Amino acid sequence: MKLPRFLAPLLLILALALGGALAYRSLLVKERAPQVDYVLLDGIKASSAQWAGKVMLVNFWATSCTTCVHEMPQIIATHQKFKARGFDTVAVAMSYDPPAFVASFAESRQLPFGVVIDNTGSVAQAFGKVQLTPTTFLINKRGEIVKKYVGEPDFAALHSLVEQLLAES
Repeated sequence: MKLPRFLAPLLLILALALGGALAYRSLLVKERAPQVDYVLLDGIKASSAQWAGKVMLVNFWATSCTTCVHEMPQIIATHQKFKARGFDTVAVAMSYDPPAFVASFAESRQLPFGVVIDNTGSVAQAFGKVQLTPTTFLINKRGEIVKKYVGEPDFAALHSLVEQLLAES
């Protein structure tokens, strides 16, 4: 059976329109942050369920990562700047990072936020098998991942985005 000549281009246009609509829809649907349980450096058990209603910065790092060490003062400054407005930070040390090194780093730098030693790698696994450091996730008040940074973020742009997220209800 032979199709009319106008039908093939029409089907192509419809297929492109459908593909475009699906692509646009995927931009609107944000990935939810995973549910994770973890233990902070001070021994307190915590969960990502406690992040509800906050804008969260989750930073995967290692003491052996020079970029991580370099960006940490800016992570601290970001935390200090926004913490009174419903912003919080969790620094997740990679499973290969010796706990004594992590504890020494956190103490010597006086990290003002929760530090997780991800002994089993379960937190990194839950966030999409994070392997490269630094990798940082920005999560909105609804628990959706808004931005993922691999490498050091542009902190001016990050601060602007945090401002927007804190303004959301």
